[in-house]
Amino acid sequence: MIDVVEIQKILPHRFPFLLIDRVVAIDPTKSIVAYKNVSIAEPIFQGHFPDHPIYPGVMIIEGMAQAGGVLAFKSMSDENQASTKDKVVYFMSIDAAKFRHPVRPGDRLEYRLEVLKHKGNIWVLDGKAYVDDVLCAQAELKAMIVDK
Repeated sequence: MIDVVEIQKILPHRFPFLLIDRVVAIDPTKSIVAYKNVSIAEPIFQGHFPDHPIYPGVMIIEGMAQAGGVLAFKSMSDENQASTKDKVVYFMSIDAAKFRHPVRPGDRLEYRLEVLKHKGNIWVLDGKAYVDDVLCAQAELKAMIVDK
């Protein structure tokens, strides 16, 4: 398990754009399961939508990407993990994104990602987002670890 304090040591994101609260399972170079507790107190709900709050799909995809970033960094060798402060993960592509079920305040959004390909600093991930085991969104993410 990786808590939010440890996640902040890995990712450069901070409130209001840190979109994972905890990693509950990780198999380096293979898969990760992380979650975000979606709260009505989040600033995004002031405008999306005031009378019918729905967590935006773009934020779900970004949360998937952040979980993928944790997986990529935790998959690096111990000596390379020490240099993560000098690295950042960039999106290269988002393919086959589908939004299947709305995510609302009070939901626990669970990200499940599996590595499809990994070569050098390039990662291709199959990402899925669930609430109570109901598939809400999915996408294939391609990312690259680069120097800041």
